[in-house]
Amino acid sequence: MTGIFCYIGVGSNLGDALQNCKDAVESLSRVNEIQLTRMSSVYKSEPVGIENQNWFVNAVVEVRTTLAAHDLLDVLQNIENTMGRRRGIKGGPRIIDLDLLFYGQNVIEENGLKVPHPEIQRRRFVLEPLNEIASYFIHPAFGVSVRGLKDRLNDQKVVEVLEK
Repeated sequence: MTGIFCYIGVGSNLGDALQNCKDAVESLSRVNEIQLTRMSSVYKSEPVGIENQNWFVNAVVEVRTTLAAHDLLDVLQNIENTMGRRRGIKGGPRIIDLDLLFYGQNVIEENGLKVPHPEIQRRRFVLEPLNEIASYFIHPAFGVSVRGLKDRLNDQKVVEVLEK
């Protein structure tokens, strides 16, 4: 498959969070225009923002896609909606969360879509799994590798491997 490499954050903290993440990745892999190329370990992560909630299960997947960025976002949101995601409080509990972290080396700022994801550099629960599979990847807006972003991180929240 030709196409562009993208990184997608996967997270859940409601119900069977581990299974929710696995189901979301499986749904992604069934889309004809998406080829799953790598997946990080699965991590258990202390919540950020609203702290009085279940810990999250997080991972990052690398995919190759022929979809345009907006179309990929539509696919991610459709998977979330199909799995029962209800948009509520920002940072609050969720059955599934799929974030488009990077769309190749593109910087996109349009209505409803910001890529790279604007919070990557502040979130250990994204940088730990992303560093595992793409430490060399250069953030297109900052010119710094994922490893460099992780090394500069101030976030002290606990993020630990749950399942390899």
